[in-house]
Amino acid sequence: MAEIRNAAEAMDEALALLRAGEIVAIPTETVYGLAGDATNGAAVAKIFEAKGRPRFNPLIAHVSMVAMAEEIAELDPLSRKLAEKFWPGPLTLVLPLKPGGAIHPLVTAGLDTIALRMPRGFGAKLIERFGRPLAAPSANSSGRISPTTAAAVADDLGDRIRLVVDGGATPVGLESTIVKVEDGKLRLLRPGGIAAEELEAAAGAKLVRGTKSGVEAPGMLASHYAPGALVRLNAQDVVASEALLAFGPQRARNAEGAVAVLNLSEAGDLREAASNLFSHLQALDSSGAKTIAVEPIPYEGLGEAINDRLARAAAPRDSGASYK
Repeated sequence: MAEIRNAAEAMDEALALLRAGEIVAIPTETVYGLAGDATNGAAVAKIFEAKGRPRFNPLIAHVSMVAMAEEIAELDPLSRKLAEKFWPGPLTLVLPLKPGGAIHPLVTAGLDTIALRMPRGFGAKLIERFGRPLAAPSANSSGRISPTTAAAVADDLGDRIRLVVDGGATPVGLESTIVKVEDGKLRLLRPGGIAAEELEAAAGAKLVRGTKSGVEAPGMLASHYAPGALVRLNAQDVVASEALLAFGPQRARNAEGAVAVLNLSEAGDLREAASNLFSHLQALDSSGAKTIAVEPIPYEGLGEAINDRLARAAAPRDSGASYK
């Protein structure tokens, strides 16, 4: 079973495991990540194995400084401008790979691009000490709810990894926003912890939404972030056997009959809602309800990312998928 150690005491042990080609669950400002040496194929393979993740689904590589990113990828002027504005922070840039770079091909799933992010806190210090990029998808079984606490990681992956670094509850609570510059235009591949409006203001242009072809970046599978229970969106009423994921001060009809009720934000604050999303889904999933009804959530600001995660949680699930 994985050892859980406080972040203030875990640095040396985490470094030793990474240098030995092992994987470690670490806190970031978004969600907990399952980290391994992005230049070591055996370490990256352990990430896929521990998560039960399809190998066609690329990973985000995390860096500690722009200079480290420049060793891996080509930064166009707009991507560099966004990095200067939002790094460190919850922004991932999909960039062309530099020829001959040290990143193992498993990280990119055979693509000629790489997704790069610079985290805050323990993750940034760990990468700086380690001296190489870390591949670090969310520290959960593939397709399931992303973890925002060390306990959630241990409950899911505790028998498959050796160390969970406990940095407390993650402040953002949603994965990073993923963007890609194509032909001078900024394409949103996955909404996340930075709202589209903030990116548009920094870029001086509107975002283009959607992907041109297939999986271009992590977190783009149709069914993802899913609890064991089914998810019913935009619920105006509640069936007696359902749990309710509420939002704001007004309740859906028959809410008093729900198996359990948790409110993302009583005040209707989307930042608070984003921070609570995954932990509330996990708690309602443990209530015994077979379905979680979700009240409508507005799409502006971080609401776009919240609705994206909920839509993927509610999507039809591949019966052959591994949800170990």
